[in-house]
Amino acid sequence: MNNSVKDRSIIITGAGQGIGQSIAAGLARAGAHVIVADINADTASKTAEDISAAGGKAIGMTVDVTNRQSVTELIAKTVEKNGKLDAMFNNAGIAHVKKFNDITEDDWHRVMDVNAMGVLIGTQEAAKHFIAQGKGGKIINTASIAGKQGYEPLAHYSASKFAVVALTQAAARAFGKHKINVNAICPGVVATDMWKLIDKGFVDEGLTERDNEAFDGFSADILMGRPSRPDDMVGVSIFLASSGSDYMTGQSLMVDGGMVLV
Repeated sequence: MNNSVKDRSIIITGAGQGIGQSIAAGLARAGAHVIVADINADTASKTAEDISAAGGKAIGMTVDVTNRQSVTELIAKTVEKNGKLDAMFNNAGIAHVKKFNDITEDDWHRVMDVNAMGVLIGTQEAAKHFIAQGKGGKIINTASIAGKQGYEPLAHYSASKFAVVALTQAAARAFGKHKINVNAICPGVVATDMWKLIDKGFVDEGLTERDNEAFDGFSADILMGRPSRPDDMVGVSIFLASSGSDYMTGQSLMVDGGMVLV
């Protein structure tokens, strides 16, 4: 039992940019064969090309995580290319800022469909494949500090990430007998394009007055003294995708620099 992911076949959804991109690159540097899956074909291909140029093994594929057929095809193509699937990172997600009383049904469904239903479908389809393989497997979901505390201008986003934590726990109970580990990562304030959109949302909603004000405010009390970078998620991702985490399941790991203590 070790923390190696060498030659493991791993899918990362939402890997065309941000946290997913860094996780994919980090896993590839550690020897994994990664599938860079994203709804944006261009960013998926570019990320995979960059990883390959750096000496890693990566293939870009498109996926719509809210569409079951798209996810099943992603897994089938992965197995066709790599001969197997060892780990599935359900990382794709979106954020949306709106005052609590202004959140509409359409806002709710848009965020919940990607962030929660996407994790449900990805977990189900990966689990089906792992059960058929008969060798267990790893499912790693991207939750958030917002899956541990609700934030008012991000109420529907928070609800979706609480759902990710719940799905992680429920799936761990459902699939432990098949030697399938299901865990989640809870990032905090991470310097990504998503946070730029969140910052813009705060300004648009009249909650802040300048760019980066929300980012700086949320980051102010982080115990490690700085906001997160996407590559801060790489080490824990390698661990959760490796045999080193074989006796861990149903956990949602806070990787936030000490922003939220639970």
